[in-house]
Amino acid sequence: MVMAEEIRAEMVANVWKVVASAGDEVSDGDTLVILESMKMEIPVIAESDGVVSKIAVNEGDVVQEGDLIAVIE
Repeated sequence: MVMAEEIRAEMVANVWKVVASAGDEVSDGDTLVILESMKMEIPVIAESDGVVSKIAVNEGDVVQEGDLIAVIE
């Protein structure tokens, strides 16, 4: 049984671009979402291989520290 991996925001930021979608196969290091904070683009990357089961944000959303961004199974 594989544990689902939850990717969470590490800071308050705007969701600038959603790169991956539910059902996508991703590898460790792939970019899922790009956040924007203080005019810097911050890629949110997969930390393991798997399939994206959920993208919990939309472009233009504001995420708070600890908010769920994606789930990889």
